Amino acid sequence: MVHQKCVRKPTRKCIENVMKDYDLEKGTYERVGRILLDEMEQGLSRDTNASAVIKMFPTYVRALPDGSERGNFLALDLGGTNFRVLLITLKGASVEMENKIYPISQELMIGHGTKLFDHIASCISDFMTDHNLKGAGHLPLGFTFSFPCAQDSLNVGRLVQWTKGFACEGVQNQDVVKLLHEAIARRGDIDVECVALLNDTVGCLMSCAFLDHNTEIGVILGTGTNACYMEKLDRVGTWDGDRGEPQQVIINTEWGAFGSNGCLDFLRTDVDKAIDEASLNPGKQLYEKMISGMYMGEIVRRVLVKCVSQGLLFEGHSSDLLDTPARFYTKYISEIEKDTDEDEFRRTKIVFEELGLEEHLTDDDCRNVQYICSLVSQRAAYLASAGIATLLNRIEKPNITVAVDGSLYRYHPYFHQLMMDKTRQLLKPELNFHIRLSEDGSGRGAALVAAVAHRYHSQGIHGYKPTTNG
Repeated sequence: MVHQKCVRKPTRKCIENVMKDYDLEKGTYERVGRILLDEMEQGLSRDTNASAVIKMFPTYVRALPDGSERGNFLALDLGGTNFRVLLITLKGASVEMENKIYPISQELMIGHGTKLFDHIASCISDFMTDHNLKGAGHLPLGFTFSFPCAQDSLNVGRLVQWTKGFACEGVQNQDVVKLLHEAIARRGDIDVECVALLNDTVGCLMSCAFLDHNTEIGVILGTGTNACYMEKLDRVGTWDGDRGEPQQVIINTEWGAFGSNGCLDFLRTDVDKAIDEASLNPGKQLYEKMISGMYMGEIVRRVLVKCVSQGLLFEGHSSDLLDTPARFYTKYISEIEKDTDEDEFRRTKIVFEELGLEEHLTDDDCRNVQYICSLVSQRAAYLASAGIATLLNRIEKPNITVAVDGSLYRYHPYFHQLMMDKTRQLLKPELNFHIRLSEDGSGRGAALVAAVAHRYHSQGIHGYKPTTNG
């Protein structure tokens, strides 16, 4: 159904006026970086961590792959309705990977935690049978568990709360590695030990570091956003682990929460505020809500609705679908920004045909919608760049690689270049950096954390020895 809005002659100048709060100056992003650094310091301090917005969790991952890792390692990847088991074979500079996906039923997602972990152990057993791994000796395992956890060591992590539709009884506030080991012990047919628990950000960093030893930052730019980086141990006031070598630890910043105390209100638009108020977690994850794929499409949709109400687009017409919250997908932004006049706006027209507005779409509309999308994308990329530049300036090494993964970064046509340009602009002039796509951090990265832990443990380096667990 198409309904009429008020109509007046649209001009690019009017559209630019609507979008002026998204086209921010360099000084604004420099200010974001300064505030972020202060918030990070509060998270790292033992005195202020409890009230800090950015929690800066130590991950207990203290070393990167150096190419000497050898052998077979298992990895688990649990973060939704599909669960993966992987076999990673490391041979110096090369890596071989095999994996199998196992479904997680709705019954398992909301049943007792014992059933979920028994199912995971059963999948591991099935996978090991398929790959003739039973009887092949003790296998170290890395576990990517993509739910909020408070870690007490490299392989001890208590579930803070379930998300993503999971609600298993008896798991919250429990050590998930211990639950896994208990399920493995109940079977008695597999010789596997989880030596490392991690999130996808750490996996992203580790997977890239296997190929590029200058990698010290990992960033996720997908449905949500987060970052981790290698920090000097003497800067981590909350550190309660071993003080031996190596004198460093990867910090999981949880930077998506940046701004939740109001420190970013100076740049939030009326659309940002409306999206936050309508969200499931109002007042939280405000940096994430300006950057990530979960929200970018909705930012554009609300701007389009505002422009329609002013008669600036589609001859003043809207549609039920355009007026439906969350119905303008972030993937549309990538498609629209790929279009050119020479393409006759083919992709843009397909998008608005899906939204029931093709009858009222002109070429000027296509150009104006592309302009709106480009500024929303640019702001997101530049905000992420302000965060990356802050981490690079803090590490202060002459040449650092930033590993990035996530659907937004992977599929947006210009995100990478936007980030390169703005990060360079915000970086100390004597420093250099690269931004590189990381492949399969939740799988390969998990196995690499396990491999590095195994290497350090076998060398007797106490500072990286996993806690004996279960």
